[in-house]
Amino acid sequence: MAVLPSSKTIVCKAFLLDMDGTLVNSDAVVERVWHRWALEHDLDPVATLTVVHGRQGHATMAALLPDRPAEENYAENRLMLAMETADMEGVVPILGAPAFMAAIAALPHALVTSADEALAQSRMTAAGLPMPVVRVTAEGVGASKPHPEGFLKGAAELGFDPADCLALEDSEAGVAAARAAGAQVLGIGPRAATLSPDAHASDLTQVGVEVSPEGEIRVHVRS
Repeated sequence: MAVLPSSKTIVCKAFLLDMDGTLVNSDAVVERVWHRWALEHDLDPVATLTVVHGRQGHATMAALLPDRPAEENYAENRLMLAMETADMEGVVPILGAPAFMAAIAALPHALVTSADEALAQSRMTAAGLPMPVVRVTAEGVGASKPHPEGFLKGAAELGFDPADCLALEDSEAGVAAARAAGAQVLGIGPRAATLSPDAHASDLTQVGVEVSPEGEIRVHVRS
């Protein structure tokens, strides 16, 4: 990937990559599935969608239906995941994602997503993106974003301190999780624009990566 004229350069040793809204645009299916769920539970669909992004489904349900038993949330979340996995209509890569993934293919990187393994595989495939070898999916954590567990595990599996990692995120829950883990944060897309990440890009066409002769990774971000 060519180095872009940049407004900011971030130095890191590894990448921690969110999926939905960061690498993959899955908003169409998320909005379809959760709009229907909100109506079934007499909730405002617009307000519901402000909570959904970045979280595991059961965590969204717990936030919106605080008096409902956790077992019901987990059971319904399994059904929601199955519906989302079966619906790939409108799932496309974020602009610049194919080139970005090619640029970091030989660099340390991990996927850290609130999706489960099946949903992550389906969406990355639908978007035509390579699945990172190192990944932390919903099955691998005990707590959903905004808890930092996923990012901490991703950094540990790569063998780096979180402070040496750059997390790419789009949502409030995701940015909070990355910050709590101690990682630098590059916000991607409109949801991240107001969250004060260390740097922000509207999409991945504005992100360039270069490796110095000493092996230092430099990420150039053009606003």
